[in-house]
Amino acid sequence: MRSLHEFHLYSVYFAPRGRERLLRMGDQIGQMYLSYDDKLIGIVGDSGSGKSLILKGMFPGVDLANDDDGLDIHKVMQVRGMMESNYRNATYHIDMRFELAFMQMYEIVDFVKGALDKGRRVIIEHFDLLYPHLKINADLLLGVGEEIIVTRPNLFGPMPQDLYNIVIPSLKYRRMAHTAEDMTMTVLQDSYGVGLDTVVHGDVRGGFIVNFREKPDIDIEELETKIKAWMERSVDVTYLDDNNIKIGGMKIRCGGPRIHVRNTSEIVNFQLIKDFKYDSSIKMYSLIGLIGERNNVDIEKNDLNKISVGEIEGNRRDR
Repeated sequence: MRSLHEFHLYSVYFAPRGRERLLRMGDQIGQMYLSYDDKLIGIVGDSGSGKSLILKGMFPGVDLANDDDGLDIHKVMQVRGMMESNYRNATYHIDMRFELAFMQMYEIVDFVKGALDKGRRVIIEHFDLLYPHLKINADLLLGVGEEIIVTRPNLFGPMPQDLYNIVIPSLKYRRMAHTAEDMTMTVLQDSYGVGLDTVVHGDVRGGFIVNFREKPDIDIEELETKIKAWMERSVDVTYLDDNNIKIGGMKIRCGGPRIHVRNTSEIVNFQLIKDFKYDSSIKMYSLIGLIGERNNVDIEKNDLNKISVGEIEGNRRDR
């Protein structure tokens, strides 16, 4: 009997912006798509997109060669050391950008092929850099940008470069949305007394959602004006620690401190929808923020997440 995995082309998810949400997403992807006999796992995306956290969610307990705490040189050097110890580990992780600073490409290719021949699992970050030399596509391939793409390639693709061409340009919108969301929450807290723990965050294409249990008595136009005035000051956005960022000189709590623009001037065409939308599925009132160009969007038709025939056809042509 054929596995259902054999019929899977690709799935697309909103890319979460917080540490816990990224870990949960990784756990969900692992449960839904990972098979016990998948040996080569590839992931594509830029630095700071959350790839490592997704992998930690997918593979609890696996030691990564690099993470937010820094670089483990012993893990990086495993390409040479482990070839002499007969691949004793069940799973290996390689970050190509770090590995190539210490190793030659042929060494990495030989290591990966040797591990696969021994039945070991190999997880490769920046798989697009390795594939042209390895010439073996991943059993499970992920792309992380504004959205997360999960695909199970076959003989005809998708190829790692296909995902790269989608997720790398789109990541800037996720960074803009995340910074705009944190700025919105800060103004809501400071100017309107909204508690950070009283709202539920949601996602929408090209933006963010803040959900309230009760409809707030807030002038959305006034709120937008205050946020835009802050953005127009062109202040720097900097990583502080795992739970905080700084926007200008202000310390702000944030669960995804690496997924931000560097300066508020990089946020393009920020706007708030000027009405709270009631979401009957969760019984909450939604404040919707958008960034970037949103052409031909009719909020009254609830088509922010609309998938057009042209978009699908464009994805087919890109492949």
